[in-house]
Amino acid sequence: MSSKQEMIQKMIEMQKKFIEYEHENGVDPKDYFAPESGHPLDGYRQEYRDLAMAVVEAAHQEVGSKP
Repeated sequence: MSSKQEMIQKMIEMQKKFIEYEHENGVDPKDYFAPESGHPLDGYRQEYRDLAMAVVEAAHQEVGSKP
């Protein structure tokens, strides 16, 4: 996978797009937690979570600790 910095940058870009979407459309909890296929938020939570966990794991590896 990408470097920790690249993953963090991707997360920041995802946040910016989410905020832009929210400002333009609002966010219904249903669309955030269980979006229909093809919805702009489809897969967002899972991808963001996976990136966040990968960043945490990379940070632990850097310092030699365990999650």
